[in-house]
Amino acid sequence: MLVIDNHTHVISADTERYPATPIGGRRSEWSQARPVDIDGLVRALDGAGIARAVVVQASTVYGHDNRYVVEAVRAHPDRFIGVYSIDALAPDAVEHIKQWQAEGLSGFRLFTTGTTMPGQADWLGHEDSYPAWAYAEEQDIPVCLQMTIQGLPALRGLLERFPGVRVLLDHCARPDLSDGRPYRLAAELFDIAAHPGVHLKLTHRALDAAAQGASDPAEFLADLVAAFGADRIAWGSNFPAAQGTPAELLAQARDAASHLPKADQKLIFGGTTAAFYSRIATVGGSRG
Repeated sequence: MLVIDNHTHVISADTERYPATPIGGRRSEWSQARPVDIDGLVRALDGAGIARAVVVQASTVYGHDNRYVVEAVRAHPDRFIGVYSIDALAPDAVEHIKQWQAEGLSGFRLFTTGTTMPGQADWLGHEDSYPAWAYAEEQDIPVCLQMTIQGLPALRGLLERFPGVRVLLDHCARPDLSDGRPYRLAAELFDIAAHPGVHLKLTHRALDAAAQGASDPAEFLADLVAAFGADRIAWGSNFPAAQGTPAELLAQARDAASHLPKADQKLIFGGTTAAFYSRIATVGGSRG
């Protein structure tokens, strides 16, 4: 099985060339406690048998300065694909999209919540961001969203205005799953499956949430597949923000997915990412 990790980060040891400029002004604790540079990420992926990976801008370290992600992709163009961060409200947001796409990156990330910025930012869906969304739709540029489930109504409004945009929700939008089936507390998540462009990033955060209260990770994943289809679900380790190695994080997800058909597992652990970021080839180079 070709394994592609949909969510990794890199942190440079060179703080002069790549100074910290985190969104919100506060750097994440994980990036200081367990930073991993480009070479370290390659070694970690090799140790887990992971063929390829998406390197997502570490927004709580570098903000919208995406140069280190560019360096990662240029150093390993057959191994990595890069996702950059932008300020979607900026008057020159489209120019920044063009800039980073021209640098070899392949989709942008909007950071509306996180460990350093709890809650859901209220700017998601603001009309000032419409040019960025319109350009993403026009150019078929994927959009990665770091958000909570409370932001889904705003996202729904954006998708009604820009129905052709393909989006990927980090951590499945951080749902509360503690009530278990039929997951009424996460009804907004399942409801948004009606928008065909919405894809989900299955990470340890979603799986950990699915292990709380009356919830069960295998049941949750089965219900996600029933609602979205495996071709709209992509596994990501969130390494090194997540504690543990990529091998351990992959094992957690594989355990939750073990009862799914093999065809669905192949999609979740590689095929969906390969299709979503079409620059990643699906032939050759398998390590998993």
